[in-house]
Amino acid sequence: MKIPLLFFISIFGFAGASSRAADARAVPEKPNIIFILSDDLAQGDLGCYGQKLIKTPNIDRMAEEGTRYTQAYCGTTVCAPSRSSLMTGLHMGHCPIRSNREIQPEGQLPLPEGTLCVAQLLKNAGYATACIGKWGMGMFDTSGSPLKMGFQHFFGYNCQRHAHSYFPKYLYNNDQRFELSGNADPDPNVPKTYAQNLIADETLKWVRANAQKPFFLYYSVTLPHAKLEIDDLGLYASENWTAEQKKYAAMVTRLDSDVGRLLALLKELHIDDRTLVMLAGDNGSSYPPASPVGSAFKQAANGLRGFKRELYEGGLRQAAVARWPGQVPAGRVTGEPWAFWDFLPTAAELGGITLPGDFKADGFSLVAFLKGGRAPKRDFFYWELFEGQFQQALRFEGWKGVRTGPARPLELYHLETDPGEARNIAQEHPDVVANAERLMSAARTDSPLWPTDYDKKRAK
Repeated sequence: MKIPLLFFISIFGFAGASSRAADARAVPEKPNIIFILSDDLAQGDLGCYGQKLIKTPNIDRMAEEGTRYTQAYCGTTVCAPSRSSLMTGLHMGHCPIRSNREIQPEGQLPLPEGTLCVAQLLKNAGYATACIGKWGMGMFDTSGSPLKMGFQHFFGYNCQRHAHSYFPKYLYNNDQRFELSGNADPDPNVPKTYAQNLIADETLKWVRANAQKPFFLYYSVTLPHAKLEIDDLGLYASENWTAEQKKYAAMVTRLDSDVGRLLALLKELHIDDRTLVMLAGDNGSSYPPASPVGSAFKQAANGLRGFKRELYEGGLRQAAVARWPGQVPAGRVTGEPWAFWDFLPTAAELGGITLPGDFKADGFSLVAFLKGGRAPKRDFFYWELFEGQFQQALRFEGWKGVRTGPARPLELYHLETDPGEARNIAQEHPDVVANAERLMSAARTDSPLWPTDYDKKRAK
């Protein structure tokens, strides 16, 4: 019996189509990537880290549905350099921005031209990209503009000093300034615009508009950075607390509710299972443990020493949670360390991107770690800080070295037995101190902007 040629064509054509469909299913789709960065959020502010008074149900649930990290490290303990490390994959020994430096009349020292930014990598790989919230790494007429660093859309505050006000006179939509209703009017009876309302709404609007393609959202929330301003005290209005304590708690809970709105939208749009969401603070708490806020909410309850502008663990370790249904293990809590400069290599692997041959990231991809594996092995973690005086810190093996000034001797702590850095044992281990000094020297690149003898008081 003769079988029509058309039969073979249709059979093999169908088989080929089925094979191509199977191959397409076998190749994982590029995931969406959302990094939520909260300004000055402390580990102790969140229920999932032990907070009892401030309510954070959405972030707590995010931790239950994902993984919580107890030793996640920021870039350093102030805004601009910490964010620069997150965006560039470089630690403070190599990062072009290592301190907060104001540029008048508005803005900060910009990322230099030619800086490799995670947004540029992802944009070139076909991702839609947006920075919504606070930038702080270059105004729009400089090399560090977010719109020149790979972000297709920007909304919010560019200058971090401008971001200190939650009722500012204006914000930016891309590079276009727009005024906020009522905020320039000195009359207290004129209704004012709370900036975070607009920022949160813009975030949801942008995600809706880009849900059908891979996207990268850098959601840089100013809450709960001082000054303490909130449009509604909510749960805390009737508490027998100081006004400062009520506002701080309400700001953390407002951050939590906006995170909840974003996570709910991912589910509504059916993109939940192809979206990695990471959340972290940008440095430790801005409040000393004995302050009204620090003491009331026991921000140092995890036993760590230090806070913002210090290189002890309390200033460096961040509240950090990752969630990606089906990929990031639910309910996992891990003390294996990672740092902000690991984010760029992580995003590159997720986006199927090969890093340029002339670029040497200080970080490592966390993809296997996020999915339940071990953290990358490395020789050390390194930090610098140029606030007041030049400071350094180094974590290596089980040790932590801290130098609190350019002429100060190196302090040494054994983190595995003394995570609170209570006992300086430098004199007992001169060989370990010498090794730390060697690693610190090798970890950094000299720069006239960031000299090792930097002392602001002496410079004046």
